[in-house]
Amino acid sequence: MDEFNDFETLRLMHTVMVLHFVERQRQAEIAEKLNLSTSKVSRLIAQGRRMGMIKFSVESPFQRLMSLEEELKRSGSLVTAIVTPTYPGNPDTTLKQVGIVAGNHLLEDLRDGDIIAITGGRAVSAVVDNIKPERKINVTVVPLTGGVQGKFFTDVNSLATRLADALGGHAMVAHAPLFAESREQRDMLMKMGPIREVFDVSRRAVVALVGIGSILSPGSSYYDLHPLAKNDREMLVSKGVVGEFMAQLIHQDGTPADYALNDRIVALGPSEIAHCKRVIGVAAGEFKVRPIHAVLNGHYVTAVVTDEETSKAVLKLRKESAT
Repeated sequence: MDEFNDFETLRLMHTVMVLHFVERQRQAEIAEKLNLSTSKVSRLIAQGRRMGMIKFSVESPFQRLMSLEEELKRSGSLVTAIVTPTYPGNPDTTLKQVGIVAGNHLLEDLRDGDIIAITGGRAVSAVVDNIKPERKINVTVVPLTGGVQGKFFTDVNSLATRLADALGGHAMVAHAPLFAESREQRDMLMKMGPIREVFDVSRRAVVALVGIGSILSPGSSYYDLHPLAKNDREMLVSKGVVGEFMAQLIHQDGTPADYALNDRIVALGPSEIAHCKRVIGVAAGEFKVRPIHAVLNGHYVTAVVTDEETSKAVLKLRKESAT
């Protein structure tokens, strides 16, 4: 085929592609319009595809959020990052939006027979309050920690039961306090049959849904679990503690703090959920910036769901820490 015939073929191919993909005409309509056979039109479209003549572009009003997600994934070695809009001056609305999106992510790839392990806290409560599956899923929901009295809406046993009800599955609960009175008592509780059984099931979880806690915010769930005086809180900060993960106080690099309470926690440790296919960390707000940064440094989660302003602050902190 000489260059003139090559050009004519390419011109005809271009015409067919425009009519089909831009003007949305059917192949039969194009064949009739150009006096070609339908099979010829089909071959020209297929050849044009192979030559890379079709480029698809999806534009979104939330492109800035998608860009933050990609940057957060790279920075934290994450499989998934989801960033929602921030509602300035309304942290409750922001957290609700984060909870809705985290719930939708939790539902992805969820199958009958799966085990979901969860922590307590406000962020996980926001997920449970707003999750709306399209069908019932026969899952088992289990706690990763002991429970706490007096905070029904953030207690892990309550949340496990409510999440199981919402999904159409069933829950197991840990009839144990989050904090034992001593390391010896903690070890004894972890060996008790009913409690050991719950945590053994948690270790087999396919998905873990975990909050990322602050030790600075006035409404910190950690202090709901174990109230501390202001001087003790300041002492924790002076020791380099920046947040809490699965009730473990952690440093900026993600390592557990050398603090007595960490030895008395009736809970699995972060390393015991490392096998999970998905570990979804949920957090929102300015007080969660350093805790998220620490959890990313510890490589404890595969996914993070947060809001725009929080993600920007986390990325800024990670860039500063890298220099």
